[in-house]
Amino acid sequence: MPKLTFLPHKDLCPDGLEIDAEKGMSICDIALKNNIEIEHACEKSCACTTCHVYIREGFGFLDESTENEDDMLDKAWGLEPDSRLSCQTLVGNEDLVIEIPKYTINMVSENH
Repeated sequence: MPKLTFLPHKDLCPDGLEIDAEKGMSICDIALKNNIEIEHACEKSCACTTCHVYIREGFGFLDESTENEDDMLDKAWGLEPDSRLSCQTLVGNEDLVIEIPKYTINMVSENH
């Protein structure tokens, strides 16, 4: 079972968290299931960038992003080469280290 390590984030996960993850689930769903309230303003439909994350370790083991995800990522705050949308990134067999950016772009604030 792969492990997801979420690095500390001041507001969402102050102490960081290591989670045994189920293969095939999205990073966003795993975070939400474990009380990391990552934003997902478009309800995980790949129509915004609020669930943008950095894959600090394990990026090369993930399936490639789709053209639609790449188009959305171009609009993300703080885009880096290891950026992904957590709603579109499915866990495979390998461990991942994930960092949630300090900021996100959300045109409409929604409570989930």
